Amino acid sequence: MRDRPLGAAGPGDPTATRRILGGAFWNLLGRGLPLLVALALTPPLVSALGIERWGLFTLALGLVGVFGVFDLGVGAALTRTIADRLGRGEREGEDALIASALLLLVGLSAGVAAALWAAVPWLMGRALTVPPALQAEAIAGFRVLVAAAPLVVVNAALWGVLAAHGRFRAANLATMPVAVLYYLGPLLVLLVWDSLAGVMLALVAARLLNTLSYAWLTRDLVPLSAFRRIRPGAVVPLLRLGGWLSLSGVLTQASLYLDRFLIGAFLSLAAVAFYATPLDLAMRLWILPVAVAQALMPALASTFRARPEETARLTRRGVLLIAALVLPGAILLSGGAETLLRLWLGPAFAEGGAGVLRTLAVGILFSCASFAPGSLLEAIGRPDVTARLQLAVAVVSIPLLLVLLRLGGIEGAALAWALRCAGEWAGRTLLAARLYPAAAAALHRSAVPVAAAGLVLAVAPVLSPTGQAVLIALAAALFVGFALRALEPDERAALRRPIHLLRTAR
Repeated sequence: MRDRPLGAAGPGDPTATRRILGGAFWNLLGRGLPLLVALALTPPLVSALGIERWGLFTLALGLVGVFGVFDLGVGAALTRTIADRLGRGEREGEDALIASALLLLVGLSAGVAAALWAAVPWLMGRALTVPPALQAEAIAGFRVLVAAAPLVVVNAALWGVLAAHGRFRAANLATMPVAVLYYLGPLLVLLVWDSLAGVMLALVAARLLNTLSYAWLTRDLVPLSAFRRIRPGAVVPLLRLGGWLSLSGVLTQASLYLDRFLIGAFLSLAAVAFYATPLDLAMRLWILPVAVAQALMPALASTFRARPEETARLTRRGVLLIAALVLPGAILLSGGAETLLRLWLGPAFAEGGAGVLRTLAVGILFSCASFAPGSLLEAIGRPDVTARLQLAVAVVSIPLLLVLLRLGGIEGAALAWALRCAGEWAGRTLLAARLYPAAAAALHRSAVPVAAAGLVLAVAPVLSPTGQAVLIALAAALFVGFALRALEPDERAALRRPIHLLRTAR
């Protein structure tokens, strides 16, 4: 059965939320299974690589994430543009538009890969404190890795096409086995070839399989004949919109990985490992807002022009759904940081990273909550606002990171990260409410439970274990209370209905 396009909803269609939830479910499944595999395989990978090479491996994963910004935002612009066209019933020329965008991305990313290949020796020899004994292996490995750059940007564009058409089930079913190989592949390679180059080769192979699977799924949307009808001019609007999306992506990736590189430059690769591993664990919660946002944004893009009331309702539900999904994970990371790290990676990581993880747990709640207002800004065609906000936040957060890193080491860096996340969440919420007034009330009401829970969690780490438990329970209670007040009467009635059925069934 083919997934129904999110933009196919008619006015007042009551199934819009269910289709978003369906898309979010498949997105969550597609990321959740690889997450479980990654968590299970991290200890043997750390053991096989050693602390310093594991630090390099986490930097490699970060670099692959950075590759995504080199699509100039065209992938996300394709999702928004196609969803908007579907909402207006426009399909003519879609295949040629996609083909033109793909060829542009291949050319640009190939040039970026060549530049990165040449820069790797400088990065390993001077920018990072890589021990001399590891430099040759690190250079060879990272030079292999840059071959993934074109694959990453093409995958992002093809995913955008599938998302616009609501084909989340098919896309995730194809992605899951490839994503599992992203961690399993390096471990299998290490059994026969103890080299970072082999590990990076496994990462590139996984990305190639991903590209082939997406190409097969989009064969009816962009057939080979479309590449004979290339229209370079059709890509210009995508570049205009994607330029801001790309800048936003660059700033996001820089903010995510700048702290790791600064820790590697000022402290050590061991410090990178003790900081990056808790950060990676906290950022695993991103699978929840990403799963929702990837289904939410196309729906908002197809409704914001003609059905503003539905757009406001979907936005409010998106904020509360994301926060409700993420808060239990943030509570677990905050209250059980030391225990989790000890059980997962041993006492050394528990001692070195527990304080970092407690602070990051607060930041990740705000970071995840910002996805919904960010989706609305992107859907209405204002990614420029998000990029400008991130620039303003960077002006403050980068000097703050340097100061707190010097004063508090990796725990200071974690505090800077959490403060930046809270600032971006508040800024996106206020800007989305201002630029799309129809959703202003929904955004303001749904922000209250997020703020209440986050502020209480921020205080918990400085208290005794008993005090932490009390405050964590208070954070959950405040969120539930304020979230119920943010809902409309019919939504609260819908939540009470299953409880009433359970009571009457006794």
